[in-house]
Amino acid sequence: MKKMKIAAIIVAAGRGERAGDPADGPKQYRHIGGEAVLRHTLRTFLHHPDIDVVAIAIHPDDEQLFREAAGEFADRVLVVVGGATRQASTWNALQELAAHAPDAVLVHDGVRPFADAALIARVVTGIDARTGSLPALAVSDTLKEASPEGLVARTVPRAGLFGAQTPQGFPFALLHLAHARAAGEGRDDFTDDASIAEWAGIPVRLVEGSPDNIKLTWARDIASADEKMRKTVAMFPDIRTGNGYDVHSFEPGDAVILCGVAIPYDRKLSGHSDADVGLHALTDALLATCGAGDIGTHFPPSDLQWKGAASHIFVEEAVRIVRAKKGRIANADITLICESPRIGPYRDAMTKKLVAMLGISADRVSVKATTNEKLGFVGRGEGIAAIATATVAYPGGLPE
Repeated sequence: MKKMKIAAIIVAAGRGERAGDPADGPKQYRHIGGEAVLRHTLRTFLHHPDIDVVAIAIHPDDEQLFREAAGEFADRVLVVVGGATRQASTWNALQELAAHAPDAVLVHDGVRPFADAALIARVVTGIDARTGSLPALAVSDTLKEASPEGLVARTVPRAGLFGAQTPQGFPFALLHLAHARAAGEGRDDFTDDASIAEWAGIPVRLVEGSPDNIKLTWARDIASADEKMRKTVAMFPDIRTGNGYDVHSFEPGDAVILCGVAIPYDRKLSGHSDADVGLHALTDALLATCGAGDIGTHFPPSDLQWKGAASHIFVEEAVRIVRAKKGRIANADITLICESPRIGPYRDAMTKKLVAMLGISADRVSVKATTNEKLGFVGRGEGIAAIATATVAYPGGLPE
């Protein structure tokens, strides 16, 4: 059976007038757990295996705010200018997505950052060729209808009543047609897409919602969400480990450069730069913690400007990239594999060089050496290899 192509629309063009001081900015850009609300929402949808394309509707004044909040996610979504209402924003995004020809579409509030992968999967499962899907929770409170004077007029039976959530899923063509019809008839009073579907005669199936999937409306909601997210981050911090490996052969010379230190020797390592295997492996390890490619991506050997370059340049650039993503380096561990020269007498000097490059204390740096027990190219004295591991803590917590 052919897999449905599924698009998602994140509606995030509102001003959030009920969320406290306007000087704090729209609520979708307020921070919870150290990151913008909208970034948490985007991460969930961009990482979900069922979602093929994501469009986001933002206010025309918010492009810079959005890019700062979304970070690297900004280039992975279709950015659409939102309208004066939620309905208009969704319609703009639907028109943009039409060229991608999705089979189904999910529409989600940008200020529901706690929607999880399981909820999205339930909504997707509820969609078929003619039917939409709505996550909802049965109403548990006793409901009262008020009179114009503010008095209780009657108690409303809660049997069969549900609170609607997002994401709401629909066959793309049917929702697109319903929005087009509503726009054509001047109807702009629908508060969610299930309402438009109901008006247009599209059946909508109820699926189990999530009590955690709250919509951040008031300032107290944002404060509670921040507290919850910080607890989650404390329990599941975003700690990442990267590995790097490098090897260089010997050639005639008078010194080997390892971890930034020149060691007198009857040969040197062959390479386009200074061939410092320790620092090359460490560069790759650092870049690996944030998916930033490898040393060849940033310093291609075909580029003559790096011929004979000191390899501390490569490490320092990797450190800059990590810190630009707000990463904090926890430790670095390098193992040098060679039969000779001896590394022990130079270990302290290497550590000092690494401390300066990484901006961390000496107790977070480890330089070790081992032989290859006379086995392989290293054992035959033909070159030196290095393995490096770096651990970096990034903002936020682990994705679910």
